[in-house]
Amino acid sequence: MSKSLLVISRQAPWSGPSAREALDIVLAGGAFDLPIGLLFMDDGVFQLAPHQDAKAVQQKDLSANLQALELFGIDDVFASSQSLTERGLTSPSSTQPLNDEEISQLIDRYDQVITL
Repeated sequence: MSKSLLVISRQAPWSGPSAREALDIVLAGGAFDLPIGLLFMDDGVFQLAPHQDAKAVQQKDLSANLQALELFGIDDVFASSQSLTERGLTSPSSTQPLNDEEISQLIDRYDQVITL
C-alpha cells in the first residue's frame, strides 16, 4: 500500500525554484496514483493569485501546472486561510481554505510531509 504524501508549498512563485519543485513533486505523485495532497501556506499562496506575469521576474509560469493538478487526479488542494487573508487573496474554487486547527489535522492525516 502506498504511503500518503502531503507537500506544503511556502514559497512565492517568483522567489526561486521551490514553488515549481513542489508542483513537480505533486504532479509526479499524481501520475503514479499516489495518495497526495498539496497545501499552500505563507507566501506560497501567491501561486494561487490570478494574472501573474512570470516573464517580468524571469520565472516559469506555474499556472499551467496548477491547472494540471485536476488532470493528474490531485483533488486534495488546500490553502491557509490566514495566509490568504494576510496577503489580500481569495481561495480559488479548486482550493479548500483551512484554518490553523484544520491544517494541523490535515498534516496528521498524511504519512509523509515535505515542505518546500
